[in-house]
Amino acid sequence: MVSVKRQRAFCKMAGMKTLRAASVQFEHAAGDKPANFAKIEAFTREAAGNGVQLLAFPECCITGYWFLRNLTRGQLSELAEPVPAGPATNRLLELARQHRMTLGAGLIESDGDKLYNTYVIAMPDGQFKRHRKIQAFESEFISSGSAYTVFDTPDDVRVGVLICYDNNIVENVRITALAGAQVLFAPHQTGGCNSASPHGMKPIDQALWHNRTKDPARIRAELLGPKGREWLMRWLPSRAHDNGLFVLFSNGVGVDDDEIRTGNAMILDPYGRTLAQTNEPADAMVVADLDLNLIPQSTGRRWIRARRPELYGPLTVATGQEKDTRAVRFGVAEGGHGRK
Repeated sequence: MVSVKRQRAFCKMAGMKTLRAASVQFEHAAGDKPANFAKIEAFTREAAGNGVQLLAFPECCITGYWFLRNLTRGQLSELAEPVPAGPATNRLLELARQHRMTLGAGLIESDGDKLYNTYVIAMPDGQFKRHRKIQAFESEFISSGSAYTVFDTPDDVRVGVLICYDNNIVENVRITALAGAQVLFAPHQTGGCNSASPHGMKPIDQALWHNRTKDPARIRAELLGPKGREWLMRWLPSRAHDNGLFVLFSNGVGVDDDEIRTGNAMILDPYGRTLAQTNEPADAMVVADLDLNLIPQSTGRRWIRARRPELYGPLTVATGQEKDTRAVRFGVAEGGHGRK
């Protein structure tokens, strides 16, 4: 069997640029950072053993996610940490240094009197980047970010980050691609949601998850059906295809407060093809080699080169239909934070 090191050396000699990446799904524990970090560390060790250079964990997997909407501002502030001064960022940076890889995980960030749904990218040379969710809706106390996040890793790969709902807005992914992103970290906590859309995701009976060992077929059918993967595949591959980039889709799986996350961790190539995926109702990781040579002549990059920006002024003009993401997400009147 050819080693990962020898494979990379051959690719370099042949003028090829490849990168080994991994995406994780796991069931987090609400508010239990030590338990969640134990899983992050175990998966990081496993990824290192597989020669992984880029590793994506889910949105808010350090702090927990859906229970956040029930917390007071004081409780959220106690859970939140500054970035990079907080212990979670330092722990991620140490993992990145120790295992010589770039990895990302999500938490709630505190910055002065502001709170953000933030994804921290830790790099082996001690650098860090953070992305604050642009389309935040989890709590009225969590602010939305106002900047895109695109940067170069020590492996000389240009990476972008968009959190969950950020990826649903096509302009966000296009702007990230225009900034040169080759790989998109797309951390989520999705699937099994009570969507306001009649044809969107719907809740999964928690009894099916708790009975998954005895009846794995029934829970897999839910994870793969319209409440999970089937919904994802309506739109997620187009983000990769239309923008000519690789997508690392990481997600929660299992119990998330009163909902069941559907996992479906996957890695997509610049043509929207699935390189690796899992349909397991369990914590899992998928690994794939990214051939960056696919990007320049991918359909999406050729379409980007055919753009006519002089025609796109209307994209920057408000139509009057715009609403806070919370209103759109939950189908409530603007300014409301509840659910229909």
